[in-house]
Amino acid sequence: MSKTFLFAGASSAIAKEAATLLKQKGHRVIGISTKDTISLYDECYKIENYHLAAFPEIAEPINGLVYFPGTINLKPFARLTQAEFITDFQINSLGAVAFTQAYLGNVKRSPNASIVFVSSVAVSIGLPFHASISMAKGAIEGLTKALAAEFAPSIRVNCVAPSLANTPLGDKFINTPDKMEQMKKRNPLQMIGNPIDVANAIVFLLSDESVWVSGQVMAVDGGMSKIKN
Repeated sequence: MSKTFLFAGASSAIAKEAATLLKQKGHRVIGISTKDTISLYDECYKIENYHLAAFPEIAEPINGLVYFPGTINLKPFARLTQAEFITDFQINSLGAVAFTQAYLGNVKRSPNASIVFVSSVAVSIGLPFHASISMAKGAIEGLTKALAAEFAPSIRVNCVAPSLANTPLGDKFINTPDKMEQMKKRNPLQMIGNPIDVANAIVFLLSDESVWVSGQVMAVDGGMSKIKN
């Protein structure tokens, strides 16, 4: 049966891979982005920011929401400004709240609905220079568990927590052979993930194959959060 999914941050590499997988399965995917609209989606809306008032009204029932927007703002703690903490928290955490509130009514009209957020491996292992992003993504993991409890049994809420993947957002950390090799060595599987690796996990959490999964933070990180390298 065809379902309808709604993505915020539709221009991200992971979002586009997930949308492609869902469309191959015959589903309908609507995108929302602060960048240009993308022809990959069945519909795509451009908005100014991820605040509650900015989201377009959508009338139809929605089977699943995914919030992709994120930042990678790595600095020594002493150099991080309050404005940077606020920006990272707004984009990563409060944007997810606004997106979910905007379309919760649509999701409630669908059976076996699913909401998926995106965190980071940095929350679980603690990495230097990650204070701002770890704080913002840590809030996402807390939100995942709180909403999973509040929305059960009708709506499942889960989260994926990847390590660095080969995406435009992470490109500056792997854009030379030396940087790529260094990052590979930090990972137990000695590799950098690709967008499709994270997209596969997201599509699983949206699907009926995961109907008994809720309140989970799924590590998609090459073992980085659980294995000593």
